[in-house]
Amino acid sequence: MRELTQTKTGTAISRWLASSSPYPAVAHEAWQNDRPAMLRTGGPYDAVRMPLVLVHAAAGSRAEDAVASVLAEVLDGPVICHPRHWYYALVPPGTCETWRSAEAVVRGPGAWLGIPHPDRTEPTPVTPYWAVPVEQAGKLCAPNAVAELLRVGRARLEGVAP
Repeated sequence: MRELTQTKTGTAISRWLASSSPYPAVAHEAWQNDRPAMLRTGGPYDAVRMPLVLVHAAAGSRAEDAVASVLAEVLDGPVICHPRHWYYALVPPGTCETWRSAEAVVRGPGAWLGIPHPDRTEPTPVTPYWAVPVEQAGKLCAPNAVAELLRVGRARLEGVAP
């Protein structure tokens, strides 16, 4: 079992993330056992599932630290990396109803997402981690910034952007 240190802010963030579940204790137990918690989207947050290839193209790099730096600057909100597959930007609830970008799918009410413990910020080869950690409960990525990041990634892949 993993020993977790919780600050006041860390506890608030953990509670906020787990608040999407009718059984938040199950999420906390998963985190205590060093596993991601399977949590519903559509409550306190939706999640935009972004393909790695588009994120890497937008960032101009595949290096985890370089990508994380670009994501933090451009999105200014929490982003989960599921290595070798996806990045997930946490966005305001209801984003799925207004999302218009063909480059990504929004997971809203009824969807599930593997969410790592808020302190899991070190890149791993297979386990989800926070590429951009949650800074405070309720602080999310702006959907238009996420769509623009994906648009830039697509344009770079197609060779029509620097």
